[in-house]
Amino acid sequence: MSMHAHHILVLGAGKIGTTLADMLTELYEMPVTLADVQPATPHSDPLLRHLQLDVQDDAALTAALAAHSLVINALPFFCAARVATAAAQRGVHYFDLTEDVAATRTIRALAPQARAVLMPQCGLAPGLIGMLGGHLAGQFDELYDLQLRVGALTQHATNALRYHFTWSVDGVINEYCNPCDAIVCGQLAAVQALEGLESLSLDGQVFEAFNTSGGLGTLCETLAGRVRNLNYKTIRHPGHRDAMHLLLHGLRMIERRDLLRQVLNGAVPHSRDDMVVVAATATGLRSGRLEQVTHSARVYGAPLRGRQRTAIELTTAAGVLAAVELWAQGLLPQQGFVRQEQCTLSALRNTRVGRYVEALLPAPAAPGNTDA
Repeated sequence: MSMHAHHILVLGAGKIGTTLADMLTELYEMPVTLADVQPATPHSDPLLRHLQLDVQDDAALTAALAAHSLVINALPFFCAARVATAAAQRGVHYFDLTEDVAATRTIRALAPQARAVLMPQCGLAPGLIGMLGGHLAGQFDELYDLQLRVGALTQHATNALRYHFTWSVDGVINEYCNPCDAIVCGQLAAVQALEGLESLSLDGQVFEAFNTSGGLGTLCETLAGRVRNLNYKTIRHPGHRDAMHLLLHGLRMIERRDLLRQVLNGAVPHSRDDMVVVAATATGLRSGRLEQVTHSARVYGAPLRGRQRTAIELTTAAGVLAAVELWAQGLLPQQGFVRQEQCTLSALRNTRVGRYVEALLPAPAAPGNTDA
C-alpha cells in the first residue's frame, strides 16, 4: 500500500510538526493536515491544510481523526496516551515520537484490540537509535554489552548550564527526572537519571554522557536474555550534568517541575545552531572471537523547502516518516504494537527520508564482509 492511500494528520505545529509537514509535501508530494491549538498563519501551499484543534476537546479530536486514516503525534509527551486512545478507538493508524515510558505502556495496552497500527517512540531516541542498536546486536553470535549514546546539543555552549534548548523543554525535564530502563548483568533494571556520568572523546572533542529516561524505547524487552549489559545515555557538553544535578537534587526542583520549567524557560535560550551526535558500541563473540563494533557520527542542519532546519528537527522527523513509509510498504506489521527496532537499516536507507539519517548509520557491509 502506498503512503498516498492515506490521509495524514500531523498533530502539533511546533518545530518537529512543521518539519514533518514540509517533508510530507516536499519529498512525498502528498497533502497533509497540520493541526495545532494556535491559529495558523496564512500560507499558499496547496498541499498543506491547517486546522486549529485542541486535543483536550474530545469531540474536536474525534472529528479530526474521523477525517484521516493516519495520525502522527508531534505534541508534548503528556498528550500521547489521550491521542493514541482516541486513534485506536476509531481505527486510525498512530505514530509518535514520545520518550515517555508510562505513555508507551498505556499505548501498548491498547494494541491487542487495535484494528490499526500503534507505533510510538519512532523519532531519534527513542527511534533511530533503537534501529541502530538492533542492527548492532544482530552482528554477534553472543552479545555482551551494547552502549548507545545520543546527544542533540548546541555547537557552541556558552552559558553556565553548558546547554541551549534545541528541542522540547518538557521532554528534557521528563528524561532528566524519570527512572531509566537498562539491562545490568543480564537482568532488567531501573537506573537513576543523571547518574552513570562518563567522559567520551569523539573526533577529538570531549563530551560527557549520563543516564536519561526513555531513549531505549522497547529495546530492553527485545534484547532481554540476549545481552549482559544494555544502557542508554545522553551526550552533553562537559559540566552540564553537574549543573542540572544541582538544580534537580541540590535545590530539589525535581519535586517542583512546574517551577523548574519556568526557571529553564526564562534562563536557557533556544538555539538553532545545533548538531546531533551518536556513539554506539557493541561487544561480544563472533565466530568464537571477542570483538567490538563501534559507530559514531554527527548530523548538522540543512535546508528544507527553502527554510533552514536543525539537525534534531530533520533526524526526528525523518525517523518517524521512515517508519510510516516502511509500514505503508508492508515491511512492518500492519496492526497492533510495533517496535522501532523492527525497522532494518537497509530498508531505512532506501526510504525517501533516508538521506537525512544516512550519516547516523554504519556503512553497508561489502559482499562477503561480516563487519557492521
